[in-house]
Amino acid sequence: MLDPSWAWTRPLLWVAAGALVTVLIIRSIRKDRREYQRFKRYGSTARRQRMFRRWLLESFVQFGGLFAILLLLAGFAVAPLLAKLVRWPGVSDLRRLLANSPEISAGVIIGAGLGLTLLTLFGAREARKDTALVTIGDISAMLPRNRQELVWGGLLSINAGVVEELMFRLAVPALIFGASDSSIAAVVFSVLLFGALHIYQGIVGIIGTTIIGASMMLLYAVTGTIVIPMIVHAVIDLRSLVIIPMAVHGVQRIDGVQHPFAETLVPMPAVAESGPPTDSPHEKGGSASRL
Repeated sequence: MLDPSWAWTRPLLWVAAGALVTVLIIRSIRKDRREYQRFKRYGSTARRQRMFRRWLLESFVQFGGLFAILLLLAGFAVAPLLAKLVRWPGVSDLRRLLANSPEISAGVIIGAGLGLTLLTLFGAREARKDTALVTIGDISAMLPRNRQELVWGGLLSINAGVVEELMFRLAVPALIFGASDSSIAAVVFSVLLFGALHIYQGIVGIIGTTIIGASMMLLYAVTGTIVIPMIVHAVIDLRSLVIIPMAVHGVQRIDGVQHPFAETLVPMPAVAESGPPTDSPHEKGGSASRL
């Protein structure tokens, strides 16, 4: 870990920040976008699962490795940055309110849980009335299409909740704060970088993930622990990559071994049809076209 009093510490951190942005942005533009466009054309669930596995390993190694490197460089700035964030106007008021009123904290947790549940149920009901599921950004191709892909959806969600929060709520802000001594620069830079790396999802995806990143940073500052943003981030992704595909499309009923070609998802009927438990709109033929 670099010594903050060393004269070369800040210049080295700026060099590291520049290298980080250059590598991640170029990778997102040249690799992620092209790779995702290719993935959208896959019709074989075996190929889709191989790509899911590749994304999982790459994310874990890339962000996990970068987190470790940045922590070695700027780990000294994590605690001082958090100390500044908790004193921000609004953040300090929220922390004081939650600390002095445990019932409010419990109410917020319960309300958030109920809100997320109701939003999911309402979204599932509305999606069954339409021909497509409305998503924030171009992520429809990533939605699992059988029970085997659901496993990868769950693993990707949990992995994202852990490594992305460690990277973009701890390591990157610490790097920028260590280099600039500005908590505002640390927060703004990390949030914008987090959003920009979702360029493969289109402009709506960039805006949506930027807002989520800002919300996770606020949650980190208010709670004072990275664990809560990790859990919330994972739950948000699980909703998109596990709960919605199950609730709207019934993908848990589809065996990828028996149906090796991943079909385009269609909403289940609002009222379940009679038949064997394994029946689904995808297995009855003629209701979905193959990629």
